[in-house]
Amino acid sequence: MEPAVIQLLILAGIAVFLILRLRAVLGSRDGFESKPMARQEGADPVDRKPRFEVIEGGPDTDITDHVAEDSAAAKALAKMKATDPAFSVDEFLQGARGAYEMILMAFESSDLDSILPFLSRDVFNSFDEVVQLREREGLRVEASFIGLRELEIVAATYDDETHEGEITVKFVSELTSVVRKVDSDEIVDGDPNAIKRQKDVWTFAREMTSDSPNWKLVATDG
Repeated sequence: MEPAVIQLLILAGIAVFLILRLRAVLGSRDGFESKPMARQEGADPVDRKPRFEVIEGGPDTDITDHVAEDSAAAKALAKMKATDPAFSVDEFLQGARGAYEMILMAFESSDLDSILPFLSRDVFNSFDEVVQLREREGLRVEASFIGLRELEIVAATYDDETHEGEITVKFVSELTSVVRKVDSDEIVDGDPNAIKRQKDVWTFAREMTSDSPNWKLVATDG
Protein backbone atom coordinates (compact mmCIF):
# COMPACT_ATOMS: atom_id res chain seq x y z
CA MET A 1 0.00 0.00 0.00
CA GLU A 2 1.27 3.42 -0.92
CA PRO A 3 2.49 5.59 1.98
CA ALA A 4 0.22 8.42 0.79
CA VAL A 5 -2.83 6.17 0.96
CA ILE A 6 -1.90 5.04 4.47
CA GLN A 7 -1.54 8.69 5.53
CA LEU A 8 -5.01 9.55 4.14
CA LEU A 9 -6.57 6.61 5.99
CA ILE A 10 -4.96 7.72 9.24
CA LEU A 11 -6.23 11.33 8.77
CA ALA A 12 -9.70 10.05 7.91
CA GLY A 13 -9.72 7.91 11.05
CA ILE A 14 -8.72 10.91 13.17
CA ALA A 15 -11.51 13.04 11.58
CA VAL A 16 -14.16 10.40 12.28
CA PHE A 17 -12.98 10.12 15.88
CA LEU A 18 -13.19 13.90 16.36
CA ILE A 19 -16.71 14.06 14.85
CA LEU A 20 -17.94 11.30 17.15
CA ARG A 21 -16.45 13.06 20.18
CA LEU A 22 -18.09 16.39 19.22
CA ARG A 23 -21.50 14.73 18.75
CA ALA A 24 -21.15 13.14 22.18
CA VAL A 25 -20.42 16.51 23.82
CA LEU A 26 -22.70 18.89 21.85
CA GLY A 27 -25.43 16.53 20.71
CA SER A 28 -27.20 16.48 17.36
CA ARG A 29 -29.28 19.45 16.08
CA ASP A 30 -30.84 17.79 13.02
CA GLY A 31 -34.58 18.32 12.56
CA PHE A 32 -36.92 18.96 15.54
CA GLU A 33 -35.40 18.74 18.96
CA SER A 34 -36.92 16.24 21.33
CA LYS A 35 -38.50 17.42 24.57
CA PRO A 36 -36.01 17.74 27.42
CA MET A 37 -35.97 14.87 29.86
CA ALA A 38 -37.46 15.47 33.28
CA ARG A 39 -34.85 16.46 35.85
CA GLN A 40 -34.01 13.61 38.17
CA GLU A 41 -34.32 13.98 41.91
CA GLY A 42 -31.33 15.78 43.31
CA ALA A 43 -29.92 16.71 39.90
CA ASP A 44 -28.50 20.17 39.37
CA PRO A 45 -31.18 22.43 37.81
CA VAL A 46 -30.28 23.69 34.36
CA ASP A 47 -33.38 25.77 33.58
CA ARG A 48 -32.63 29.22 35.00
CA LYS A 49 -35.63 30.98 33.38
CA PRO A 50 -38.01 32.70 35.84
CA ARG A 51 -41.34 30.98 36.32
CA PHE A 52 -44.56 32.99 36.66
CA GLU A 53 -47.70 31.70 38.28
CA VAL A 54 -50.90 32.73 36.50
CA ILE A 55 -53.62 33.62 38.98
CA GLU A 56 -57.06 33.27 37.42
CA GLY A 57 -60.15 34.99 38.76
CA GLY A 58 -58.26 38.03 40.08
CA PRO A 59 -59.53 41.61 39.69
CA ASP A 60 -59.50 43.09 36.19
CA THR A 61 -57.22 46.10 36.55
CA ASP A 62 -58.56 47.52 33.29
CA ILE A 63 -61.76 48.04 35.31
CA THR A 64 -60.53 48.52 38.88
CA ASP A 65 -58.06 51.22 37.81
CA HIS A 66 -61.10 53.41 37.09
CA VAL A 67 -63.97 52.34 39.37
CA ALA A 68 -64.31 50.56 42.71
CA GLU A 69 -64.01 46.78 42.39
CA ASP A 70 -67.42 45.82 43.80
CA SER A 71 -69.35 48.83 42.52
CA ALA A 72 -72.33 48.71 40.17
CA ALA A 73 -70.19 50.43 37.54
CA ALA A 74 -67.54 47.71 37.78
CA LYS A 75 -70.15 44.99 37.29
CA ALA A 76 -71.60 46.81 34.29
CA LEU A 77 -68.17 47.25 32.71
CA ALA A 78 -67.42 43.56 33.28
CA LYS A 79 -70.62 42.64 31.42
CA MET A 80 -69.60 44.91 28.55
CA LYS A 81 -66.24 43.16 28.31
CA ALA A 82 -67.89 39.75 28.47
CA THR A 83 -70.19 40.70 25.59
CA ASP A 84 -67.45 42.33 23.55
CA PRO A 85 -63.99 40.91 24.41
CA ALA A 86 -62.37 43.61 22.28
CA PHE A 87 -63.72 46.35 24.57
CA SER A 88 -61.16 48.02 26.83
CA VAL A 89 -61.95 50.64 29.47
CA ASP A 90 -58.53 52.24 29.01
CA GLU A 91 -59.04 52.55 25.27
CA PHE A 92 -62.58 53.85 25.77
CA LEU A 93 -61.29 56.67 27.98
CA GLN A 94 -58.61 57.56 25.45
CA GLY A 95 -61.30 57.82 22.80
CA ALA A 96 -63.58 59.78 25.14
CA ARG A 97 -60.80 62.28 25.75
CA GLY A 98 -60.43 62.97 22.04
CA ALA A 99 -64.19 62.95 21.43
CA TYR A 100 -64.76 65.50 24.20
CA GLU A 101 -62.41 68.06 22.70
CA MET A 102 -63.66 67.45 19.16
CA ILE A 103 -67.36 67.70 20.06
CA LEU A 104 -66.92 70.66 22.40
CA MET A 105 -64.96 72.71 19.88
CA ALA A 106 -67.34 71.83 17.04
CA PHE A 107 -70.29 72.96 19.16
CA GLU A 108 -68.59 76.23 20.10
CA SER A 109 -67.84 76.95 16.43
CA SER A 110 -71.37 75.87 15.36
CA ASP A 111 -69.98 73.11 13.13
CA LEU A 112 -72.45 70.35 14.01
CA ASP A 113 -72.25 68.52 10.68
CA SER A 114 -68.73 67.31 11.44
CA ILE A 115 -69.81 65.62 14.69
CA LEU A 116 -73.25 64.35 13.65
CA PRO A 117 -72.15 60.65 13.59
CA PHE A 118 -71.04 60.92 17.23
CA LEU A 119 -74.28 62.39 18.64
CA SER A 120 -77.63 60.85 19.46
CA ARG A 121 -80.65 62.52 17.89
CA ASP A 122 -81.65 64.15 21.20
CA VAL A 123 -78.20 65.62 21.83
CA PHE A 124 -77.94 66.87 18.26
CA ASN A 125 -81.32 68.61 18.55
CA SER A 126 -80.28 70.21 21.83
CA PHE A 127 -77.00 71.49 20.34
CA ASP A 128 -78.77 72.66 17.20
CA GLU A 129 -81.25 74.77 19.18
CA VAL A 130 -78.37 76.66 20.80
CA VAL A 131 -76.60 77.14 17.45
CA GLN A 132 -79.75 78.48 15.81
CA LEU A 133 -80.35 80.84 18.74
CA ARG A 134 -76.85 82.28 18.30
CA GLU A 135 -77.49 82.82 14.59
CA ARG A 136 -80.80 84.59 15.23
CA GLU A 137 -79.13 86.91 17.73
CA GLY A 138 -76.17 87.56 15.44
CA LEU A 139 -73.59 86.08 17.78
CA ARG A 140 -70.57 83.86 17.31
CA VAL A 141 -68.29 82.07 19.77
CA GLU A 142 -64.49 82.05 19.61
CA ALA A 143 -63.02 79.32 21.79
CA SER A 144 -59.66 77.65 22.24
CA PHE A 145 -59.16 74.35 24.05
CA ILE A 146 -56.25 74.52 26.52
CA GLY A 147 -56.32 71.05 28.00
CA LEU A 148 -58.09 68.45 30.09
CA ARG A 149 -57.53 68.59 33.84
CA GLU A 150 -59.68 65.64 34.96
CA LEU A 151 -61.21 62.57 33.35
CA GLU A 152 -63.23 60.19 35.50
CA ILE A 153 -65.88 57.51 35.08
CA VAL A 154 -68.75 58.35 37.43
CA ALA A 155 -71.26 55.68 36.38
CA ALA A 156 -71.79 52.74 34.05
CA THR A 157 -74.82 50.62 33.23
CA TYR A 158 -75.52 47.61 31.03
CA ASP A 159 -78.87 46.42 29.68
CA ASP A 160 -78.95 42.62 29.50
CA GLU A 161 -81.83 42.64 27.00
CA THR A 162 -80.62 45.26 24.51
CA HIS A 163 -76.89 44.70 25.22
CA GLU A 164 -76.47 48.48 25.35
CA GLY A 165 -73.74 49.83 27.57
CA GLU A 166 -73.71 53.38 28.91
CA ILE A 167 -70.70 55.06 30.51
CA THR A 168 -70.94 58.47 32.18
CA VAL A 169 -67.71 60.46 32.31
CA LYS A 170 -66.82 63.65 34.13
CA PHE A 171 -64.56 66.04 32.24
CA VAL A 172 -62.87 69.08 33.74
CA SER A 173 -61.26 71.17 31.03
CA GLU A 174 -59.57 74.53 30.61
CA LEU A 175 -60.36 76.81 27.68
CA THR A 176 -60.71 80.38 26.58
CA SER A 177 -64.08 81.50 25.25
CA VAL A 178 -65.55 84.76 24.09
CA VAL A 179 -68.92 85.65 22.52
CA ARG A 180 -68.88 88.41 19.90
CA LYS A 181 -71.43 90.17 17.76
CA VAL A 182 -71.05 89.02 14.18
CA ASP A 183 -71.49 92.47 12.61
CA SER A 184 -69.20 94.47 14.88
CA ASP A 185 -66.87 92.01 16.68
CA GLU A 186 -68.04 93.59 19.93
CA ILE A 187 -67.50 91.30 22.90
CA VAL A 188 -70.77 90.35 24.54
CA ASP A 189 -69.44 87.82 27.04
CA GLY A 190 -66.12 86.33 28.07
CA ASP A 191 -62.48 87.35 27.84
CA PRO A 192 -60.17 86.05 25.09
CA ASN A 193 -57.20 86.20 27.46
CA ALA A 194 -58.80 84.55 30.47
CA ILE A 195 -58.54 80.79 30.92
CA LYS A 196 -61.66 79.36 32.50
CA ARG A 197 -62.27 75.93 33.96
CA GLN A 198 -65.33 74.03 32.76
CA LYS A 199 -66.94 70.84 34.09
CA ASP A 200 -69.07 68.58 31.91
CA VAL A 201 -70.68 65.23 32.65
CA TRP A 202 -71.36 63.32 29.45
CA THR A 203 -72.91 59.90 28.89
CA PHE A 204 -71.81 57.73 25.98
CA ALA A 205 -73.72 54.67 24.75
CA ARG A 206 -73.04 51.73 22.45
CA GLU A 207 -74.68 48.42 21.62
CA MET A 208 -71.93 46.00 22.66
CA THR A 209 -72.89 43.37 20.07
CA SER A 210 -72.54 45.88 17.22
CA ASP A 211 -69.74 45.50 14.68
CA SER A 212 -69.12 49.23 15.02
CA PRO A 213 -66.77 50.19 17.87
CA ASN A 214 -68.09 53.79 17.92
CA TRP A 215 -69.82 55.25 20.96
CA LYS A 216 -72.40 58.05 20.74
CA LEU A 217 -72.95 60.95 23.09
CA VAL A 218 -76.49 60.44 24.42
CA ALA A 219 -76.70 62.90 27.35
CA THR A 220 -74.92 66.00 28.64
CA ASP A 221 -74.88 67.77 31.98
CA GLY A 222 -72.82 70.57 33.46
